[in-house]
Amino acid sequence: MGRLKDKRALITGGTTGIGLETARQFINEGARVAITGRDPGNLKAAQKELGESVLVIPSDASDVKAQKEVAESLRQSFGGLDILFANAGIADLRPLEQWDEAGFDRSVDLNLKGPYFLIQALLPIFGNPASIVLNTSVNAHIGMPSTTVYGATKAALISLARTLSGELVSRGIRVNAVSPGPIETPLYSKFGLPEADLKSLAASHPEAGSGGPLRKAYRDRESGCLSSLRRIRVHDWGGDSD
Repeated sequence: MGRLKDKRALITGGTTGIGLETARQFINEGARVAITGRDPGNLKAAQKELGESVLVIPSDASDVKAQKEVAESLRQSFGGLDILFANAGIADLRPLEQWDEAGFDRSVDLNLKGPYFLIQALLPIFGNPASIVLNTSVNAHIGMPSTTVYGATKAALISLARTLSGELVSRGIRVNAVSPGPIETPLYSKFGLPEADLKSLAASHPEAGSGGPLRKAYRDRESGCLSSLRRIRVHDWGGDSD
């Protein structure tokens, strides 16, 4: 439909799952898309599927220096940026007694520090207007066991969206967040949960697994015509809509 025609978009963690599907939808809507990822095999597969017009940037989302390199790649290739979908992250689920400092730091680095310093690095090349969408999680809102660290990092992103929306409004940059429920992606296999628990998690949401509303949410978030969705909470400052 071309609602994102000629918009320049970056999707972090864009080689699999939610990020890859978002890239597909943005391309279908006419956007110029760049994606980041760390796994060479996934980067190659995504390039093949999405096409040579997509800018594929190898990058570690937890590395502050790497965020500056991503911004420079975008400046050279696109000249600027209109949309950031900060999607890269990790879901490390463990009971409280099994956490150690290294694991804690890894989750914070990937889920919070990386996106924060990526936004900082991108400030000089954001257009006016521009849009930032932070991918959080339903676990920022519910008390699911074994998600203490994951839920905390995603709740921090929601807070970040709220505070940055006030700080960046004068630059013409709007900042929002989305909190998806369970979506069957390759990330599921990394949860370390028994198959029965994964099925129970998916079944806890009435439309779990299809990903259909999620695809529509990310596309519509950027076109300004977000519909009412059951599986995703959209934080549109000021105000939330379920």
